[in-house]
Amino acid sequence: MDLSIIIPVYNEAESIPTLLQNIRQAMEPVPCCWEVVFVDDGSSDGSQAVLEQLAKQDEERVRVVVLRRNFGQTTAIAAGIDHAAGDVIVLMDADLQNDPADIPCMLDKIAEGYDVVSGWRVDRQDTFLTRTLPSRLANSLISWVTGVHLHDYGCTLKAYRREVITGFRLYGEMHRFIPAYAHWVGARITEIPVRHHARKYGKTKYGLERTLKVLLDLLTVKYLNQYANKPIYLFGGAGFVLIGMSMLTLLVIILRRILLDEHLVRSPLLLMSTMLFIMGFQSIMMGLIAELLARTYHESQHKPTYTVRRLINPNGIHPQDLLSGEALEGTPSGGPKAGPLLPTNRYDP
Repeated sequence: MDLSIIIPVYNEAESIPTLLQNIRQAMEPVPCCWEVVFVDDGSSDGSQAVLEQLAKQDEERVRVVVLRRNFGQTTAIAAGIDHAAGDVIVLMDADLQNDPADIPCMLDKIAEGYDVVSGWRVDRQDTFLTRTLPSRLANSLISWVTGVHLHDYGCTLKAYRREVITGFRLYGEMHRFIPAYAHWVGARITEIPVRHHARKYGKTKYGLERTLKVLLDLLTVKYLNQYANKPIYLFGGAGFVLIGMSMLTLLVIILRRILLDEHLVRSPLLLMSTMLFIMGFQSIMMGLIAELLARTYHESQHKPTYTVRRLINPNGIHPQDLLSGEALEGTPSGGPKAGPLLPTNRYDP
């Protein structure tokens, strides 16, 4: 098992040397090859100089990725994943609040067959009103919306098998939703209690303003999970509801005309019925356009609409080869005759 520990860094110059020392102590009894990938996310306190010095002292295990400016924690994590070599990825913060001593326990769970091991800060050392309470409410909401029930989505300390986190890109504040993404591709997820320490140096980079961003990202995640492949279900469904409301409103207008002898021009319901019908029709059209975009997204990049855990007695043909024709061109003359290309996803007619 090769391990990569990815640590986004933003103005944590005082914490970095102690953190690396703690990682060495925690990983010393672990029989695996490991590396630490620090991602400097545009620090302005001398963190880059500290990282460069540590990289010179341990060229074998310390990697440093220096971003041109501050892109945010999610982007820094994505950069670390792109530059990591390990089969198992562990994410953690650089502020010494996560404890590297918990990493071996996470690796044991990975060895048991889990694909994602999430840390749970049972005894969280943060301010209750501004950090702990909003976090608990957000965790409950995220668990309910995504269907992946975890106590602590906000804990950065998590371990992943590489194959379950490389099929998507991270944007915004999406790093906290990685377990949900992994669950949707069939990952086995577990959660273990981890230590949490009070911050020793510097100050927190996050506040209550992050809550709105998390809620908006949660809407995005929900859409990508349920409707990214079939957006017509969302937009078309909403369109039919609006058209149905338009028909009901029109029926009310007709009944009022017959029973109460009310003129149509005097009632605002006629305008309401017309607007509801137009909105419903537009929603259905948006769904059809979104369907075309979804097909273009998958087919132009040869992205399958499924994930495979493993193959038993594979025939040596990769779905990508069917698209390019390489599998057919390489078929021996004495082998089976090539038939028509099979559909590679459910969008194919």
